[in-house]
Amino acid sequence: ASQAIRPRRNPFLSPRFAVLQKACLSTETRAAIDKAVGSAPVVLFMKGTPETPQCGFSRASIQILGLQGVNPQKFTAFNVLEDEELRQGIKEYSEWPTIPQLYVDKEFVGGTDILMSMHQDGSLAKLLEEKDVLVAAEAE
Repeated sequence: ASQAIRPRRNPFLSPRFAVLQKACLSTETRAAIDKAVGSAPVVLFMKGTPETPQCGFSRASIQILGLQGVNPQKFTAFNVLEDEELRQGIKEYSEWPTIPQLYVDKEFVGGTDILMSMHQDGSLAKLLEEKDVLVAAEAE
């Protein structure tokens, strides 16, 4: 009887390895990211700054937040290009492989693709309104 050859599984994709990867994020880096995520109601980890985004996805995320009417006083951004530990750490922290990353009220929302989709279906507007982070409408 011939033995069926089983396809080899990539050990790096196993749940056990994910636990090890999480452990790679130093306590100091995790604490710094926790502090950053809690520093404002709306936090964007991006490449560049809101004034000078350094990639198209970061630019698109800033534009979406602007279109939504996010209050600048309730928003902050962190430039991951200034800090390699932050750049790698935020990906492990959120378990999301790309930047930019948006957090609202300390909750991870997603990257540009998620923001774009939520912007188009109206769920981003609803979330931002619920969290009271939009510029107040002028009283008539």
